[in-house]
Amino acid sequence: MEEAKNKTILIVDDDKFLLNMYRMKFAESGFVVETATSGQETLQILRTGTSPQILMLDMVMPGMDGIELLETIRKEKLASSAHVVILSNQSQASDMDKAKEFGIDGYIVKATSIPSEVVQEVIKVIKVKN
Repeated sequence: MEEAKNKTILIVDDDKFLLNMYRMKFAESGFVVETATSGQETLQILRTGTSPQILMLDMVMPGMDGIELLETIRKEKLASSAHVVILSNQSQASDMDKAKEFGIDGYIVKATSIPSEVVQEVIKVIKVKN
């Protein structure tokens, strides 16, 4: 897929099974995939100057949740040009609204989307934003 070719996506999820599944699906679509299993690991990666085009964040993680992570990323101006997509099982409007306050580009509910649909949604975000 042309939109995905050589685009770097950093997928953040504490569920290693899901992380590996999404890593495979995005790689199959032409993305360069990096992963992190926690907010702290994500910040370490971004603070080294890594600047993915897409950040896909889980909301519920131990230690630092997706909103706290996004807040820190924004405050420190890390990956400032990255499209941010939340991938979460949190489907309440209040969770979505809280995420939108930080200028996210998309919100995908895990339970209602199969991995190939998640990839398609991310590609849609890239198309819309470019």
